[in-house]
Amino acid sequence: MARVHRTLAARLLLALLLAACVLVVAGCGGGKPKATAPISYDPAPKRVCAYPAGWQKLANEIRAGVYCPGWLPDPLTSQLGGTWNNINSVSKNRSYLESFVWQETGGGAAGGELHVNLRGYPGRTTIPDCTTGDKDNIVVKCFASPNGTVSENGIKATEYTVNQDADLWHIALVWRHNGGLYTISEHVAPPLTYNHVVRYLKIELNNLVLIEPHLQS
Repeated sequence: MARVHRTLAARLLLALLLAACVLVVAGCGGGKPKATAPISYDPAPKRVCAYPAGWQKLANEIRAGVYCPGWLPDPLTSQLGGTWNNINSVSKNRSYLESFVWQETGGGAAGGELHVNLRGYPGRTTIPDCTTGDKDNIVVKCFASPNGTVSENGIKATEYTVNQDADLWHIALVWRHNGGLYTISEHVAPPLTYNHVVRYLKIELNNLVLIEPHLQS
């Protein structure tokens, strides 16, 4: 009799295990797949200056902080003196212009331009003057027609839509830091629309890396 009870108990246990397996299979593989929890990600990953040596040299030269772009639209890179860095200029007043440009002149869908400028004006917080460059050569503000603000990366920048000099036909973001004026601008030109440029500028602003000078005592 004890042997019969043990046999029945074993069969009952086996049946319960089979039922549990059926439930697991039905829940995991049967029918429509269930929605899973969204994958978590860091909305503000660590910002990295890919080519810090050149930007550190620039900061040391002007004796002020500079903003290295941690992200630029492909194929541009932030390497000073690199393939895409067409202007690397420092003025006597310590202001600087770093320009990065890609151009494709094939025409049609293949043609286009990506052009990003970064400027710094150490020791001044007011917008500098420029000339229009036309036959009248009128003196105007280099950055004009403000269109709201953008806040990213601890920076609150004003968007300007009418700009001069190397920033002509660009949208510019302008902000102040430690007694200086800083800008990043991008050209509105194919393949980019105005909305594309604004979106790119927000990403670029969010990925700027501030590099402070190494001053010798």
